[in-house]
Amino acid sequence: MRRALDRIAAALERLAPAPHPAPDVAAADAFVWHTNPDRLDPVPQVSRVDLGLLVGIDRSRDTLLANTRHFAMGLPANNALLWGARGMGKSSLVKAIHAAVVAEGLPLKIVELAREDLPSVQRLLAHLRAADARFILFCDDLSFSHDDQHYKSLKAVLDGGIEGRPENVLFYATSNRRHLMPRDMIENERSSAINPGEAVEEKVSLSDRFGLWLGFHPCSQDDYLDMIRGYCRAHGIDIAEDRLRAEAIEWQATRGARSGRVAWQFFCDLAAREGIRL
Repeated sequence: MRRALDRIAAALERLAPAPHPAPDVAAADAFVWHTNPDRLDPVPQVSRVDLGLLVGIDRSRDTLLANTRHFAMGLPANNALLWGARGMGKSSLVKAIHAAVVAEGLPLKIVELAREDLPSVQRLLAHLRAADARFILFCDDLSFSHDDQHYKSLKAVLDGGIEGRPENVLFYATSNRRHLMPRDMIENERSSAINPGEAVEEKVSLSDRFGLWLGFHPCSQDDYLDMIRGYCRAHGIDIAEDRLRAEAIEWQATRGARSGRVAWQFFCDLAAREGIRL
């Protein structure tokens, strides 16, 4: 009988394992949230570029830096939505600003949250609320399809819920869409709903809960070339201006677009041809 009870007890423990220990937020300045089981994995080295290398987004940079600095100092700050053209440095700006604020000696952590894990966000907030630190909760490339209900989890984080957003947590998201929903989805809601206005408002109210909307637009050719010149200076590559200009313009013509991402891709190719390790 005792042996049978022991087996039953072991089976129950496997079905309902002990709660995962509270995360050690002092382990790093950056974390990634994972589920099954819930945990905050520290990131010892964040993949990011220096804030000074982000060209052509001065207004967004200054606005987000001031907002982040205020939050790290314990002052009021707004959730931020960085939206617009792909490859223009939205996620790079968030990571670079976090590094800049930490370098100023202000205490600030960043936690990356995948869109697929939004249903678990309340459990994450419970951990962060209890921690003695201030956190930027960062969701990259956030958007929702017509049958996606994850946005309802996010709405409570931004503004609603009986507990509200923890005082020590701020939410930053990047998206190619200003309203986080595809245009055809919004138009379909307007055309098929009994009350079109209410249906659309329920969807777009999510983006309205961000206090800061920072738009990113396709860069000019001058900005594109300045980005590449900045990378060359930072990594010690000496190249004639006429050659850089000709090769960089040819590269962006083959891609059919100009952006910070295209500039970096050209620079990586250039560095490899010059025998420079990055």
